[in-house]
Amino acid sequence: MKKVRVLVVDDSALMRKLIPQMLVADESIDVVGTAMDGSFVLKKIEELKPNVVTLDLEMPGMNGIDALKEIMRRQPVPVIVFSSHSTEGASVTMKALGLGAFDFVTKPKDASAHMAETARELIAKVKAAAECKLKPRMMTGKPPAPEKSPVSSASPTKVIAIGVSTGGPQALEYVLTQLPADFPGAITVVQHMPEGFTDMFARRLDEVCPLRVKEAQSGDMLQAGRVLICPGSRHMKVKRLPLGDIVVLCDEPRVNGHRPSADVLLRSAADEFKANAVGVLMTGMGDDGAEGLGAIKKEGGMTIAQNEESCVVYGMPKAAIERGYAIRVVGLDIMASTLQAVVGRGDAVSTGRAVRAGN
Repeated sequence: MKKVRVLVVDDSALMRKLIPQMLVADESIDVVGTAMDGSFVLKKIEELKPNVVTLDLEMPGMNGIDALKEIMRRQPVPVIVFSSHSTEGASVTMKALGLGAFDFVTKPKDASAHMAETARELIAKVKAAAECKLKPRMMTGKPPAPEKSPVSSASPTKVIAIGVSTGGPQALEYVLTQLPADFPGAITVVQHMPEGFTDMFARRLDEVCPLRVKEAQSGDMLQAGRVLICPGSRHMKVKRLPLGDIVVLCDEPRVNGHRPSADVLLRSAADEFKANAVGVLMTGMGDDGAEGLGAIKKEGGMTIAQNEESCVVYGMPKAAIERGYAIRVVGLDIMASTLQAVVGRGDAVSTGRAVRAGN
């Protein structure tokens, strides 16, 4: 089997030693070189022809963001960025994902205590990156702030539960910016992300989308035209109550290795909203959310999976499709119009091609 060739870029001599040690523990990975700052990256890529680059964002000289811009402009290759846990680190990471980075890994605060966990995450993402199809970047800077509609007092026509992981920030922004402010459904999202990053992600989406987007808090109402993003390190469920439908956050154990887990959200949507639930699985590694999508289908709700061609990583949608849980399989380009048709807005899917799974 051909090994995955990785170039490690970090200004820290310690990290230039530790990251290769993490990676070569997997026999399918070969660290072909290291670089100490962004100015060496393009030359090293040309010389070593890596399949994947790991890139520190906080470097002197040419920093990670500038290096990433040049890589994507001149020598596109999947890039996994290393981020700090700080608010500033989260903000820069969102920018990197918008510029085309494949995914990110947070540097452990206590390297000795969390090294094994970080290594497992990094190895999985490097292998996924090596197999991915590089997508043109969709987040091209901050567009003009859209007009927001007043908060709707109407009950949502449907409750949409979305599960997404690797490639999700770009894909979600692409879809949500195409939905109108008066969208009649309520949207809940589990995006696999650490604590702190989801708040920054929700703020970014709220700035560029006509819909109102926020990081969820327990008790937040499910409202038409509103998007609630599950916080990192929490699970999110939806619940029907006499005075209104809400989300509830909890700290139950990880499911499928994740917290938040898409399965937790989708199963609760199936239990509480039955045929009024809409489950969506988008780009991401693994199979989180597949069984939750199956639960929604069993209760008579609509289930949608993103197609392989438009996914950065086809894992999550593929798992649901192969188990027969996806009623519709659609490209990212028509995901928004599909959702509008499903919630009762728009006559039909008018552009692109949607298919029924199994047909």
